[in-house]
Amino acid sequence: MPFDFDEIIDRENTHSVKWDYHNHGGFAAWDKTYGHHGADRVLPMWVADMDFRCPPAVTEALGRLAAHGIFGYSAKTDDYVDAVCGWFRERQGWDVQGDWLITAPGVVPTLNVIVRAFTEPGDRVIVQRPVYYPFFRVTHNNGCEIVSNTLILEDGAYRMDLDDLEEKARDPKAKLLILCSPHNPIGKVWSRDDLLAVSEICARNNVIVVADEIHGDLMFPGVTFTPFATLGETAAQNTIVCTAPSKTFNLAGLHTSNIFIPNPDLRARFAETHAAHALPGMNPFGIAATMAAYRGGAEWLDAAMAYIAGNADRLISFFGQEVPEIKAIRPEGTYLQWFDCRALGLDKDALEDLMLNKAKVYFDEGYIFGQEGEGFERINLACPRSTLDAALVRIRDAVRERAA
Repeated sequence: MPFDFDEIIDRENTHSVKWDYHNHGGFAAWDKTYGHHGADRVLPMWVADMDFRCPPAVTEALGRLAAHGIFGYSAKTDDYVDAVCGWFRERQGWDVQGDWLITAPGVVPTLNVIVRAFTEPGDRVIVQRPVYYPFFRVTHNNGCEIVSNTLILEDGAYRMDLDDLEEKARDPKAKLLILCSPHNPIGKVWSRDDLLAVSEICARNNVIVVADEIHGDLMFPGVTFTPFATLGETAAQNTIVCTAPSKTFNLAGLHTSNIFIPNPDLRARFAETHAAHALPGMNPFGIAATMAAYRGGAEWLDAAMAYIAGNADRLISFFGQEVPEIKAIRPEGTYLQWFDCRALGLDKDALEDLMLNKAKVYFDEGYIFGQEGEGFERINLACPRSTLDAALVRIRDAVRERAA
């Protein structure tokens, strides 16, 4: 079935965080993305949702539910569990069990619950900066300290510093590692060897691995994702795996995620804290959309990732030819791309001004992912190619104007 990812879909006045809000000096509504601003219009390429319609199977299922007209209290059923577990078995080769599954309204709320359940104030949580910035917030919200096992950038690619991870994990106050796999913002898909090393280090130091695998279905063609819990019994029994259909199928607003905890003791501790914070319960539209996506969305996903890979190639080629000062990091997964602007010689505020106010492209600035991200930008590639092309031309022209 053909899918039209080139279609420009009007998202103005749809309560979209990406299009109807900004988060500079505070979260507030704005309309700078609207077409009536003409040349002053800002292109929003920050928040991680897609500008593509979700799979037809999903819209059809939601239409049927809307026509039914009753949207009462809802919960998972065996049918829901079968759809979710079936996807992971077929798509990722992960033999998940239904009794491992606890539903939640989102991965970030879940991370708050995990930190609350498995730490005490003053404990330490290991992350791998530059990394998804809500990891910092969920840690600090619960009175814990962030410790960074900072990633190493060499020859245009990132790798883990496993010796440093061993040292950080050895600290008795270190209780959790929040592992971003695939990694946001750098688009890295960790190898099986990388993940095995992480598993072994954390297991021997009694550090629980929280595997944020929300981007685990978003693989570029030819790239294989390794679910952390498939590494063996040691890894499976020492991990909490956070998944959701939200990034995969553009369903973030339906607030549905699926948390897998193979270890019954960890699962019981998590469930107790989860219930104490009144998070159980599900959105009926989230249930319908998730089941439809996992049963009928694979073809759409393959097509979407092929298109996004084409967008990544376009960006890399354009910067290489037109703005060689900017070095793009080639992604292997996610629909996010990380690029290095440090050769422009700008501090973080000047770089943000160049992109937002001169080029009029709204990115998630690199510095929000930790100090290691200063001088970098994260772009969302899940957009029509014409939108990406317009953003690239704006960046080129702003850089050239500054240099003139």
